[in-house]
Amino acid sequence: MAKRRKKGPSYTPKAEDRHWYGKRQTARAEKSAARTGSATTGPGRASSSTAERPHRRAAPEGPEMVTGRNAVVEALRAGVPASTLYVMSGTSDDRVRESIKLAADAGVPLLEAGKAELDRLTDRAVHQGIALQVPEYDYAHPDDLLERSTRPLIVALDGVTDPRNLGAVVRSAAAFGAHGVLVPERRAAGVTAGAWKASAGTLASMPVARATNLVRALKAYQSSGLFVAGLDARGATGVDALDAATGPMVLVVGSEGKGLSRLVADTCDLLVNIPMSGKAESLNAGVAGSIALYEIARRRSS
Repeated sequence: MAKRRKKGPSYTPKAEDRHWYGKRQTARAEKSAARTGSATTGPGRASSSTAERPHRRAAPEGPEMVTGRNAVVEALRAGVPASTLYVMSGTSDDRVRESIKLAADAGVPLLEAGKAELDRLTDRAVHQGIALQVPEYDYAHPDDLLERSTRPLIVALDGVTDPRNLGAVVRSAAAFGAHGVLVPERRAAGVTAGAWKASAGTLASMPVARATNLVRALKAYQSSGLFVAGLDARGATGVDALDAATGPMVLVVGSEGKGLSRLVADTCDLLVNIPMSGKAESLNAGVAGSIALYEIARRRSS
């Protein structure tokens, strides 16, 4: 059942109570014109009063095994949370010795394992006699991100499947004052050891929430008063001219290859672009998200 939000210090006013609410209608018209005049074949928008709120916390992924001498020592150097370091008896070189020392310094238990056991634990991956177990990540609920500020800034990822891009976006979100990152439950990158490494440890303080259905989650945020801007090359407005950046908002970043999906783009209140004068046609999700978040942070602080 959907949560009822009560008025109080963390209450976020509904859209119609916001100063920019009238601009949303104009923004939608601009977005429609930016879509090259093609007819919309998808279902129409649900009204904010009937939008379904996400209500289920996604199940944890389960432990992840980081295997190989280089991968393990790099994960430990990056401060990736770990529950156990497994080392095969007789395995020793500089990387293994450093891994053991880093694990000991971080309080990570060390267990000696035979080859058969390591083969089983790693599903017969090439482990080189060492493996690091990373516990499942405890994802936040999409509603939890609203509670972190009376003027929340949330970054949503659509179709981003590379954990390194997820980690890069989390790092930029932490740097530029965002309050959380939202990812879909399926066909999207989750919080893995690779994401932890790319985030440079900022995943420890920046919550990542998972949505069973990204479109429904975005509509729920709209009904809570957040302006949803999609980062897309087809956008008619530059992100540096986004007036809604000063209020509560969601920035949606798509994949480099496909960009925003049709349903997600149709759900956004406005599509915005990053003006580029060079020869590159697109940027990857991590870079594009960083540039957009910088511009949004600049407008929010002015």
